Amino acid sequence: MDNQTIYYIMGGAGAAFVLIVLIYYILSKKMQTSEYKRIQSLQQGTKEKSFSTEILFQKLYLTYIKIPFIKRYALKIRRRLEIINIDDEYNTRKGTARILTKAIAIIVPVMLITIIITSSNYLLMFILLIFEVFMIDTLIDGSVDKIDNKMLKEQIDFFAEIRHAYHEYNMVEEAIYQVSQDDEKDVSRQGEKIYEILISDDPEMELEKYYDIAPNSFLKEFAGISYLTKEFGDRKIDGASLYLQNVNNITQEMQLEILKRDKLNYVFQSLSVISIIPVLLLEPLKSWSISNFSFTASWYEGKPGMIVQILILILTFVCYILVRKLKDNGSTNINTKNTENPWQEKIYKKKPIKKIVDLFIPKDGTKEYRKVKQLLKDSASSLKMRWLYINRISLAIVTFIASIIIFSQLHVVAINYVYTEPTTDYNIIRWLIGKR
Repeated sequence: MDNQTIYYIMGGAGAAFVLIVLIYYILSKKMQTSEYKRIQSLQQGTKEKSFSTEILFQKLYLTYIKIPFIKRYALKIRRRLEIINIDDEYNTRKGTARILTKAIAIIVPVMLITIIITSSNYLLMFILLIFEVFMIDTLIDGSVDKIDNKMLKEQIDFFAEIRHAYHEYNMVEEAIYQVSQDDEKDVSRQGEKIYEILISDDPEMELEKYYDIAPNSFLKEFAGISYLTKEFGDRKIDGASLYLQNVNNITQEMQLEILKRDKLNYVFQSLSVISIIPVLLLEPLKSWSISNFSFTASWYEGKPGMIVQILILILTFVCYILVRKLKDNGSTNINTKNTENPWQEKIYKKKPIKKIVDLFIPKDGTKEYRKVKQLLKDSASSLKMRWLYINRISLAIVTFIASIIIFSQLHVVAINYVYTEPTTDYNIIRWLIGKR
């Protein structure tokens, strides 16, 4: 290769280097423009870290709805949160996954401890596991109630801001719109929904629909008086706005409701879980008693001991249900079950079962039929006549099977007690007297 070719190569490399430096300089100038910085800041705000709880809960939600047993609880939580998070699918899924994950994290260790403690008594283990399944409902309801109580407290500030905005704009819909711009509060979504109702083409129809999905009665009252004020105008009573007086009355009712819920939470704090503790202590108490007083083994292993344990389980279950009923504060009071096509209707559609159920349902027009129909109306029940009798028949079948299993087990225990009872070679009362 001659010297001239080498010079050409070196010159071309130098020119390419200068061109690259020039392009880099031009691009760097453009990257410093305000438009590029704005795009970069938007991208930076949407970037997630390597680990994100937001994404984790979204993935967990998709996993939960695929698991048969957990899916039931996921849909139950979702239906309640949908009322609070109107048209917000992202937050509904995140809240559902968060509550369900918390419940699973608590209940799974409790179940494992129960299995370890009651490994020698399968009947007691089975009953305790059923109790702990009921505990999931308590944890889930408590978590959703916290969200509902939080929104109820936000409504106090929300209505206070509504009063100030109404003084400024003197228009109901404008006041609600301005106050509902705070996206950080759950109640703002409800305000936006009420605003959409007021400006819709048929506000009366939309208001009726909102009454069916409103989280609490206070928002129903607020939506109703807002609609009436917008349609017919505000009135002055003793120089004060009737609309603002009504808002003040609703606020006072909410404050009383918050005090009532706080008192209920204080009185019944952890009482649902405490009511089940006696059942959890049955097996440890039995082991302690047998290890220290060997003569008690014959009582625990016989029919009387089994009957007493079953009665304690039933009594504990009744106390647990009563505590839950007393603690219920009516928050997010809506039927979360499928009222269109429940399991009763699916069963009734099967011809053999339909013929059997129809034999128990009283004939239309009879005295018994009118009596049951009136009782359903008086209790404001959504059950249909055929669903009620399917519930009764199902309960009778379950009770019959459970009774057969319990009596069979008691019979086996009694037979085993006769064959294996050790012969007592001393009188415990005489032995105690002799020790004195």
